Amino acid sequence: MTTLTVRNPAGQETGSVELDPEVFGIEPNVAVMHQVVTAQLAARRRGTQNTRTKSEVRGGGGKPWRQKGTGRARHGSIRNPQWRGGGVALGPKPRTYHQRTPKKMIRLALRSALSDRVRDGKVVVVDSWEFETPSTRKAIAALDALGVQGRALMVTERDQPEVWKSFRNLPRVRIISPGELNAYDVLVSDTVVFTLDTLPATTSAQPEATDDNLNTDDGEPETTPDNLNTDKGEEA
Repeated sequence: MTTLTVRNPAGQETGSVELDPEVFGIEPNVAVMHQVVTAQLAARRRGTQNTRTKSEVRGGGGKPWRQKGTGRARHGSIRNPQWRGGGVALGPKPRTYHQRTPKKMIRLALRSALSDRVRDGKVVVVDSWEFETPSTRKAIAALDALGVQGRALMVTERDQPEVWKSFRNLPRVRIISPGELNAYDVLVSDTVVFTLDTLPATTSAQPEATDDNLNTDDGEPETTPDNLNTDKGEEA
């Protein structure tokens, strides 16, 4: 199990934390990461490209010259694709580039990306951000104290607006909430910065639902066919 040092915004050590091996300790699956990132980038495409066919181009309603007797090639419209100013044959049309990706593959890609960053020592854990008011100067000082260089990915809760406003002006810093964490942002960043509250963990540590811990008996007598007798002594 991997253990990381927890630091405060001043760069001082305040403790350590053990990372979930199912999230940060797996062997990265490069093929899955490639497929998920490709699908994620494809989904960002607007798909609004459009070219006009000969039926959509203005003009060309009449035959340019008669069929025979001119010595020239026969044409039916000056808006055919071979004409200058004519329509485009087989050109791009509006479409969606969305690719359906299984949820298990998305989760595996994220865990692979996080495991790769931990293996390279590119994950930083902060106990908490101490910003009373938004301050970009303090944000820069905190990153320098933590040794964060290059492109940084900050994972912070949404209920800390002063933290978001402090980091969002930095061009090489991307700040997201824990629910927005994805493989592409992790792979494209040089360093990933978590807080103790936003550090990902699997749900496998929770107790399994078994017959023993699903017992909802509150001490009331069990309902059986014997005590369901509604006969009040009256004879049929």
